[in-house]
Amino acid sequence: MKRLFLLMLTIMVTTVAFGQERMSVVSGNFEVLKDQTEVNVEVQFENVLFMKENITETQYLENRKKQVLENPKRGEEAWKTWIAEWEKYKKEEYVQYFANGLNKTYKEISFKKDNAAKYTLLLDTKWVFPGWHAGLTAMTAEISGTIKLVETNNPSVVLAEVALNKFDRFVHNDQFVMEYGRIAAAYESVGRTLGKKMKKSLK
Repeated sequence: MKRLFLLMLTIMVTTVAFGQERMSVVSGNFEVLKDQTEVNVEVQFENVLFMKENITETQYLENRKKQVLENPKRGEEAWKTWIAEWEKYKKEEYVQYFANGLNKTYKEISFKKDNAAKYTLLLDTKWVFPGWHAGLTAMTAEISGTIKLVETNNPSVVLAEVALNKFDRFVHNDQFVMEYGRIAAAYESVGRTLGKKMKKSLK
């Protein structure tokens, strides 16, 4: 059953992978990281738009709350749990998943939040589609935004910029059935793919 689930996900991701590039370096390069052993990472999740309709986070959460409260199997306690997890993932988990992805594919550097490193990778999230989960089938989350390599003490100095265009490569985690779990998986996947690009460019 698990193999069937993963196969269907792979087919879905492969179907949407073609077309416009999901991740592209639009300026600069990562050459300054050649002699670095640590890099700070940050994820910004403010004023993000959601869904195909580009609704605000407030609107998205209002819709989500209504869905949860109207479900007879869930209700108020389920909503309290869900919104608490949503806030926790925004504040703590997304950046950790991003760092984990980077560390999995580029092991020469330690990527970590709140690191007093010379350089910072800043992922500024602009748009999110949280995907969906329906038993044996699911759709991955998508993220649009920018990733900037900046000087930690002077963020106005941008050394490289990477564009994310509805990035949606599949990575599974234990919370994938939940919206915040799928978004977290997307951040990890962004990190893995960026790590591969960095590894290739810094050979």
